[in-house]
Order: sequence, then structure tokens, then C-alpha cells
Amino acid sequence: MWSPDRRNVLALMWRSAAVLSATGLLAGCFQPLYADKTIDGGPGVRYALNSVKVNQIVAKRGSPEERLAVEVRNALLFELTGGSGTNSPTHELTMRLAVDRNSVIVDLTSQRPDVENVGLDVQYTLKDLATGKDVIKTTTFARVSYDIPGAEQRFARIRGLRDAENRAAKVIAENIRNRLASYFVAGG
Repeated sequence: MWSPDRRNVLALMWRSAAVLSATGLLAGCFQPLYADKTIDGGPGVRYALNSVKVNQIVAKRGSPEERLAVEVRNALLFELTGGSGTNSPTHELTMRLAVDRNSVIVDLTSQRPDVENVGLDVQYTLKDLATGKDVIKTTTFARVSYDIPGAEQRFARIRGLRDAENRAAKVIAENIRNRLASYFVAGG
């Protein structure tokens, strides 16, 4: 006669065997998102991302937005190509950038902000160059906060603002890269 403990062990072994066999069958369906080649040997998402032409972001010359537009574009180019060269373009990406700053915490005695937020809103459009149609038209955003050390350290405030803007630009670039990668994986 089987004891209750032995039946539980056998049931657990059968369940484990079923899970392992299902895992083995499904393992062929898995494909890393940023692989060089697909399962069937075709070019991977990395190749498609390298084939996106990123247009300059239009911003007023000499404005803080112009520096930030260059920062967003450079971060996105690095996210798409990894620092290598690009392939011949199959798609074209156009972006519009809006920047805003808000005081989050204000010192009640001096009425100066202690913490501020930098906000970036980017509208972007991905156009298929073969058909001339817009295949993605959407927005993304980033909000990054930074501390202001005090009225005496105005250069530290400026540096904190610039670091926050750079972090926001990186978040924007990652968001756009992830959205484009999901588009290319889904088969366009």
C-alpha cells in the first residue's frame, strides 16, 4: 500500500515531468529580442533598428531646447546602433520635442525651489520609406527631478538641471528604441 507521503512525491514528480517536457517543446519558440538573427536565420531586430534614419530635431537656435534636442537624438542614435554605423535606411524617424520645468518643493522662508522636475514630451513618427506611409505615430515622455543645493550654489543648480535633462533624454531614447523594437518584432 502506498503511504500518503509517497503518493504526494509521485504526483509531484509527474507534474514536474510534465512541466519540463512542456518547457522543452516551447523552448524553440523563444527568440531574444535583440538577437543578431531570427530563429529562421533572417536578420534580427538589431539590423532593423540600424536601418532607421533619425532626422534632426527642430529647435530654436541657441536655446536650451536645441542642446536637449541634440542630446535626445544622440542618445537615440546610440540606442539604435550601439555606436556602430548604420545600414541603408528603410525607415525614417521624425521627432518634435517639448520641454518644461516645474518646482516640486519650495522653501517656505526663502520662496526658492528646493526640488524641480524636468519634463520632456516627444512626439515621433516612423515612416516606411518603401511605401511612404507613417507606420508609428505616437508620443513618449520623461519626468526627472533634481535637487537644488541652495542659493549660494547657483552653478550646482545649473549642473543639476543639465544632468536631469541628460537623464530624461536617455529615458526618451530608451522608450523610443523599445517601441521601435516591438514594432519590428511584430512584423511591421
